[in-house]
Amino acid sequence: MRIAFYAPLKPPDHPVPSGDRRMARLLMTALAAAGHEPVLAARLRSRDGKGDEGRQARLRTLGVQLAERYLRRVSARPTLRPDLWLTYHLYYKAPDWIGPPVAAALGIPYVVAEASLAQKRRLGKWRIGHSGTADALKRADRVIGLNSADREGVLRALARPEHWTALLPFLDTAPFDVAVASRRSARARVAERFRLDTALPWLATVAMMREDVKLESYRLLGAALARCLDRPFQLVVAGDGPARAQVIEALAPLGKRVRLVGCLEESAIPELLVASDLYVWPAIGEAYGLAILEAQAAGLPVVAGDVGGVGDIVASGLTGLLVPEGDVAAFSAATAVLIEDDMRRARMGVAARRKIAAGHDLASAAYRLDTVLRELVPTAAS
Repeated sequence: MRIAFYAPLKPPDHPVPSGDRRMARLLMTALAAAGHEPVLAARLRSRDGKGDEGRQARLRTLGVQLAERYLRRVSARPTLRPDLWLTYHLYYKAPDWIGPPVAAALGIPYVVAEASLAQKRRLGKWRIGHSGTADALKRADRVIGLNSADREGVLRALARPEHWTALLPFLDTAPFDVAVASRRSARARVAERFRLDTALPWLATVAMMREDVKLESYRLLGAALARCLDRPFQLVVAGDGPARAQVIEALAPLGKRVRLVGCLEESAIPELLVASDLYVWPAIGEAYGLAILEAQAAGLPVVAGDVGGVGDIVASGLTGLLVPEGDVAAFSAATAVLIEDDMRRARMGVAARRKIAAGHDLASAAYRLDTVLRELVPTAAS
């Protein structure tokens, strides 16, 4: 079927990398793998990060105008008419002003993949965005939830509770499978490129450097690892962004233990992770963490904060260790345990690879998405 795809937070062809952009691309890839034709329907970024009601109102007006323009285009060229509209990542800071009116006018299903609804925003600075999100969810024929922590809030807004469908976060495991096959040579290449000591365990982190919860996580990471300086390790950080200076300051207590390698191309991430020994990320305010999925696909155990949907993708005690969100002491202790126990790291890494292959791979997601969407448009051609 032809699927109109829209990501109001960040379009999949946006130049700045992020987990959100990556998942938007993965969703389009999964839809195509299932035999469908996902077509980017709009690029409007409806995000208002400051709670500016005037900006939210202007974005709402612009969204309505773009919906009308889209409908005129489809009317003029019926071959462009979609069978279904799918919006990825809907929440109060990035509502969807385009999809609901388009779907209603065309009489096609309106589907949302990943959504959250916080009632505390109902009367606050983001009440316009909250209201738009609530209205869109009520209109939705199906909400595909990638984060179990969002389920309770979203269910209150749905016309029917059965409109909620769970989908495990997923990724394309193929690049990681290739990298794993040459783990030893990958470690040698990464060591040479970034001047790392192959005799030490490498702790890896892949995250953008932003002045929000990402920076909070970096600060906790620095504080936690500062307590582990009596143990052997090097920390390799892949990422960049406007908070780079603050991140450097947060990690300064680690001295020469840190290698900041900048923002790597997506194609370089599998080799970096495969070459490493342990993935560490406090995950403050994280939905689930695509990089945490990638680390496990690379065969790395994970130490992370137990928040949001992180528990959906990390089996604590089996594929890694989860600790209370924001707990410096617990994060430090869990990391120290795995630094010291290379056999346990190896067992967890194998279990992590198996977990990803069993339910978080692209093929599983494509099948699940296809099943859900065909319930809504049973007569559509592939």
